[in-house]
Amino acid sequence: MELFSADKLVWTRPPKDFTISDEKIEIVTEPNTDLWQRTYYGFQNDNAPVLQMRISEKYFSFVVKTQFESKRRFDQCGVVAYLNSENWMKASVEYENKEYQRLGSVVTNHGYSDWATTDISADIKEMWYRFSRRESDFCFECSVDGIRFKQMRICHFWEGADEIFFGIYACSPEQSSFKSTFTDMKILECMWKAHE
Repeated sequence: MELFSADKLVWTRPPKDFTISDEKIEIVTEPNTDLWQRTYYGFQNDNAPVLQMRISEKYFSFVVKTQFESKRRFDQCGVVAYLNSENWMKASVEYENKEYQRLGSVVTNHGYSDWATTDISADIKEMWYRFSRRESDFCFECSVDGIRFKQMRICHFWEGADEIFFGIYACSPEQSSFKSTFTDMKILECMWKAHE
């Protein structure tokens, strides 16, 4: 199993303001940045900064803690697996208003995005994610303490049979900018066990 190392990370569309080390990554978002493809209203945007590493391992889990100072609608940061503009997945907390945010995930296969969400308090300003792979199938989980993880979604990634990219992202789809911080990043043996 590979170890997580900042040296292995590669940008797709680097932001203007960021810092990277093995212990902590900070990204300051830029306005009008997003990832979305077509579904529901035909809108397409593919300009969010994505920082990832390449992996061929068919069974693994990636864990990361996110802290965010989001303040405007749709501000978001989280975990991502981005192959190209029409094939990617992400999980994040998206700010909505002073009362609630949307904890959710998007899977984009062959140019069409979906969005599955649940509402959480706007007071929550950190979230852990665990992203697991079992060949072409993937599981997103979240946790408020980094210990007890809850399933967000299981999905099939049509272009995810071979080598993939995975990592982190942050963006502000509207006229906003905020700082997102990523820590406690590690690659583990697959924590998503086979279905018995």
